Formats: sequence, C-alpha cells, structure tokens
Amino acid sequence: MNIPSKPASIDVEIHGNFIDGREVEAGAGAMLDVRNPATGDVIARIPNSTAEDIDRAMKSARAAFEGKAWGGMDTRARARLVNKLADAFEANLDSLYRLETLNNGRPVNETRAQLSRLPDFFRYFAGLALSRRDSVIPVEGAYLNYTLRTPIGIVANCTPFNHPLMILCKSLAVVLATGCVTVVKPSEYTPLTTLKLAQIFTEAGLPPGVFNIVLGLGQSAGKMLAEHGDINKLVLTGGTEAGRIAGSAAAKVFAHQTMELGGKTPVMVFDDFDVDRAVNYAAFGAFIGAGQTCVCASRHIVQASIYDEFVEKLQAKTRTIRVGDPFDPSTQMGPVISARQRDRVLSYVGYGHADGARLVTGGVAAKVPGHDNGYFVEPTVFADVKSDMRIFQEEVFGPFTSVTPFKDEADALRLANDSPFGLAAAIRTRDVARAHRVAASVKAGIVWINDHHRLDPASPWGGVDDSGIGRECGTESFNDHFNTKSVMVATHEQPFDWYRDTANQKRLN
Repeated sequence: MNIPSKPASIDVEIHGNFIDGREVEAGAGAMLDVRNPATGDVIARIPNSTAEDIDRAMKSARAAFEGKAWGGMDTRARARLVNKLADAFEANLDSLYRLETLNNGRPVNETRAQLSRLPDFFRYFAGLALSRRDSVIPVEGAYLNYTLRTPIGIVANCTPFNHPLMILCKSLAVVLATGCVTVVKPSEYTPLTTLKLAQIFTEAGLPPGVFNIVLGLGQSAGKMLAEHGDINKLVLTGGTEAGRIAGSAAAKVFAHQTMELGGKTPVMVFDDFDVDRAVNYAAFGAFIGAGQTCVCASRHIVQASIYDEFVEKLQAKTRTIRVGDPFDPSTQMGPVISARQRDRVLSYVGYGHADGARLVTGGVAAKVPGHDNGYFVEPTVFADVKSDMRIFQEEVFGPFTSVTPFKDEADALRLANDSPFGLAAAIRTRDVARAHRVAASVKAGIVWINDHHRLDPASPWGGVDDSGIGRECGTESFNDHFNTKSVMVATHEQPFDWYRDTANQKRLN
C-alpha cells in the first residue's frame, strides 16, 4: 500500500490471511471493512476467517515448528536471523509508521516515536537466547540433576487496535528468539501493519509458517483460534471480558496463558511534587494515543492542598492540545478508533454528569476541518470525582481522565486500590521513602515513580486481578515459552534392589 505524506484518498485493497509466507485467499467468511478513523473512509477489506482458515494456519505453524528449516535451526543461527529481522524492521520504519497512522489514527509523531523502539525488542530477545543457561541443581547423594528446555510450540496471539505493532512485537520477538511459532489474529480494525511486517520478515528470510496471520472478528475468528486444540500458549491483549472468554477456552487444552487486560491506572500526586510537572505528566499519561491504552492515566488522585491548583492547570493544559489530522506534524491528538468507541467515550461523559462530577473541559466530539466523518473526541477532564462513580471504577478507553482529592498517604492508597483492576499505577513525589513505600503497597503489576508509559524489553509487563495474568517482556516472558525437563542421572555404581532389603532402605525417593 503506497502511503503519501497526507493521503487525501487511497485505493481500497483486498487482503487475505498470511499463511506459509504469503497472503492466501480465505474461505467463505464475509468480508470486513477496514477504515481510516480520521476520515471514516474504507481503506481495505479483509476476510472474517472460518474454522477451516484457522485450522489451515495452525497446520502450517505446526509443520514449521517440527520442520528442519525452523525447528532444526540451532540457537546461534536463530539469534542471527532475529537480529536480521530487526534490521529489516528498521529499514522499513518509514512505510510502517505511516501505514500505522493511516490505520489507527495516532498522530504521525507518536507512531514514529513508538515504532522506532520496536527493533530493540528483537535484539534484546536474540541476546537473551544466546546468553541462556540451563540449570544444574545440587541434590542429595551421588546424582547429577540438570534441566533441559524445549520451545513450547504454537503461540496463538490476539492483538488489539490501540498499539498494533508494539503489542504484536512484545510477543513476536520472544516467540522467534525461543524457537516457537505463532498464529496472530490482529484486531479487525488495524490489521494492515501486521500483514506488512509478515511480508517484510518473510523477504528477510523467516521460514514459511513461523509467523502466520488469520484475519477476522474477535468473537468468531479470535474465539476459534483461542479454543483450537493445537495451541500451546495463548497471548491476548484486550478487554477483561474477552480475556475471560478466551482464557476459559484455552484452559480446556491446558495452554499456557499471558493476558494483558483492562486497566484503570491511579496516579497519586503528592503536594511535595512540582504541580506544573505533574500536570504535564497528567496530560501525557491521559491523552497519548487518544487515551486508548490499558495504562492510560485515567484516575488522578491529588493531595487536597494542591488539588484546586492542579485542576485549574490541567484544564488549561488540556485545552492547548491540538486535535486534528494525524498526518499533520503539528497534530498532538488524533481520533479514537471507531464511531462505536467515540460513542462509548461520550456515554461516560453522560455518566459523569449523572453522578455529580464536575466537567472541567472537553466532553464533546471534536470538529476537525476536512475530517467531518472522523472519530474525534475532545480531551476530557472531570473533577470532584468520588470512588463510587462509574467514571472512577470503569475503563473508558479514550481521552478521558478524572481528578479526586485525597487527605494523606493512607487515603491515597485506599482510593488507588479501590478498583477491580491492577495493571499500572503512578506516583508523583520527591520523598524517596514515600515513593518506595507507596510502590510496595499499591495494587499493580507496573509502577512508575515520577514518570508514565515507560517500558523496556527487559522489564516485565503485566497486571493482577482483572488486569490479567502472566508477564510480557523480560526473562519472565522468555522462560514461559519453554517446557522444562528435569534430568536426574545416578553417578554411583551402588547395587540396588528395593525388594530385597525393603525394611532397611533409607528413602523411597
């Protein structure tokens, strides 16, 4: 797909699934429209894959896993290939970030900055593969006990619309570095860069079948993938209810699972922290990606002594954010992904009003000249929000944040932990002891102190409670892509006959 700098119109392309190193026509499923969220225009059509399509992709993946070209590749050769794929990714960054902006509506500056980091994920896991060590375990007696690890097999991966390539690559990098294979079901809203990356990697030498893609709706194609009897691990990033459904299906075949689900990130702002800096972090945390991120800074919990100043300055900061054409370099926030998501965000504005919260700014659809059919929402802030309000408890997934006052540290933690979610949390303070104390007590899998949205391929990423299970990134993710075998070797030459002298044997096992 040829993407001009500011596309006014584009040809509608028809795509199929990506299996065995090429796009293939899918079965009898209905075709789905893929739209540019900034304009509402159809830019591509994709199939809604059938059970037969899913099975074809799984058979291809299994053949690749067991075949010599991939399954027989030694660790050093595989690490060299994964590094080569990182180079190929980097060489195609310009076309990838423009295509991603076209498909999901994030401003081009955001998309470029995010995608430029992704080759590092492949290089990190390639390095981890080379430095891997299996264990020799000290045990009682004249025995040598060691472990062997073998790749777990087929990883089914359902990715969301908000960060199509980043969330894919968090899983794909470790899949390839460990010698596993994958079948990916990208969001039906944003499949284009996933297809493009598969093409790039195939041309760079990735064997056919290692990275397959099936397209379609989550409730049909995604469900069939998750419940397929031949998967060995399920990776899903999405809503909590989708995770429950997919996780239940995958549990029937005892597949390993990593799920990054919903979030409602609390940001605790203490009065010893610079208010202007806290406000700048608040705007970044809440409105980057139009707020469509599981770690969106959606609940600001602010010490009462600086509460009014914080709200006033956040209002002023939010009103300066430029909403517009994602391909315009001056644009700071783009559209949400769909008309449905726009309407969802605006419905939470209604809930905020109904529950008695105070609308500080935003709360309406944004008008962008020349983009009348785009799905734009003004960045929205509610103040005086109480913990029993829907906008405090429920994930909105849009450019929407709330502000709630707290009295002291204990009150801040009570409010922060008053949530079914536990993905991320953030703390703003200059008190080092308090920062560590609060980080240890807040319910979250990720905590940022005086920062937000920071991630690294070496740092584990995931949540607790309704935010999911398992971890992506780091050695935690790497290790979960292997089956571990314990080998126990008797190094003595002592005679053995349990049944000859049973009463005098010292131990059974």
